[in-house]
Order: sequence, then C-alpha cells, then structure tokens
Amino acid sequence: MSRNFTMDDVTILHEDNSVLVVVKPQNIPSQADKSGDLDLLTLLKNYVKEKYAKPGNAYLGLVHRLDRPTGGVMVFAKNSKAAERLSAQIVNGDMTKQYLTAVVGTPRERKGTLVNYLKKNALTNNVYVATFGDHGAKRAELDYEVLETRNGLSLVRVKLGTGRSHQIRVQFSAISCPVFGDVRYGGDVTKGCNLALWAYRLEFDHPVSRERMVFVAYPPQIEPWGRFDVSKYVENFTDSEDGEEDGVPLYVNPSTDDSDD
Repeated sequence: MSRNFTMDDVTILHEDNSVLVVVKPQNIPSQADKSGDLDLLTLLKNYVKEKYAKPGNAYLGLVHRLDRPTGGVMVFAKNSKAAERLSAQIVNGDMTKQYLTAVVGTPRERKGTLVNYLKKNALTNNVYVATFGDHGAKRAELDYEVLETRNGLSLVRVKLGTGRSHQIRVQFSAISCPVFGDVRYGGDVTKGCNLALWAYRLEFDHPVSRERMVFVAYPPQIEPWGRFDVSKYVENFTDSEDGEEDGVPLYVNPSTDDSDD
C-alpha cells in the first residue's frame, strides 16, 4: 500500500559534493514506475534542489536500485562523473552489497553459495528459476550464512555476486526457504509486516578521493526482526572482511544506536 513519504522518512548517512548515501524506507519505489507513486529518486532530487537553491532540475544519478518492498542503504551520484565511476565499480565488482533477511525454515547448509539461472516474466513481473541456455535466462549467484534460527525463522546474511531482479527472494524460495512476508514468492505473511529483506551494508570507493567507504544501516526493530538480536551480528561485522582494523571509516545508521531503550 502506498503512503505519503517525506524526507522525514529518509535517513542521510553521508553527503558531499559527489555522493548522497541514504537509508531507503521500505515500500517506496527507487525510481518512478507505472504506479505513479512518489519515488525515492524524485524525493531526493527535490531535497537537493531545495537545500542548495538550484534553478531548474537538480541532477541526481541512480546507479543501483532496491526493489520497492526492500529497504536499506543506497548511494546516489550528485554529478555525472561520480555516476560514471560508481557504475564502473558495480560492473567491476568493486562495490559490494550485503543484505539481512529472515527466511522461513532453515537452509540445509548453514553457509553456502546459491547459483541459478533466472528469467523474468514481463507480463506478471515475476522471476523464476530457469535452465542454463534458456533464452533470456541470466546467471544469479549469492553467498549466504545462517546467523540464527528462532521460532521457525532463520536470520541470514547475504552477499550478492550478481544483481538480478528479485534475486534473493527467488533463490531462497527455490530452496524452500522463502523470505518472510514475501507474498509473491511464498513466504509466510503476518498482517502489517513488511518483506523481511534489508540492504544493511554497502561498500565502495569514493568517486573522487578513492577512499574506501562502508555504510551500515540496521533494519527496523519490528516483526520479524525483533525475534533476533540483530545488533549482535551486525556489530561483529567490522569494516574489513578479515576483521582487522584497516582505517576504513564505518558509517552506521544513528537511529538504531539506542534501540535497546
């Protein structure tokens, strides 16, 4: 269901002359779509235009997307050069994205890699698992780790190897562990609950300074996230994959720092 989103719903993690990094609320489109509902890109363009008193339309480049029901960290480019360099990082695999999800049941392997070939039905907007060589099928790969299982759900960390439409939702549904709250792909639904899929971590090189930047945003402390001690796991994910101090700045969503109150 659509709602009237404003900038009060958006947390800004970082802003400079080249990039704008925000926490996307769930259930707002990343960009304009056929629904006609206000989208995040338009909302942020209006914010930039107003803040800097820019004449005409403000430039803001959309370099990656999150599905409408998915929330979490997104980066936008504030000029065309930044957009070009960030897009190149996506192509080269230098921009990394990690998600938290709560899935129904528990994957057979606690840690592993899922590889499928996915195809999208343009009429229904559904994505399904196809076979290698099927016309239009695209290879999809992700790494996952089960962090905790409680009350029939598993908290899972996911690192994408590819960025396919509905990828996480379809691949976990294919192993009979659909994402909680996913009406489209068979997840358990509790009235009033959002899709339990959250883009919690984004890492990239700043397009101008080349400084490595890591951004973390905690999921909202509502059902089903409240079943897990999410902060215990997220706080253990340091700003380097090997767990050592490397001087890379870590930007954390401040709105969750006092979530235990």
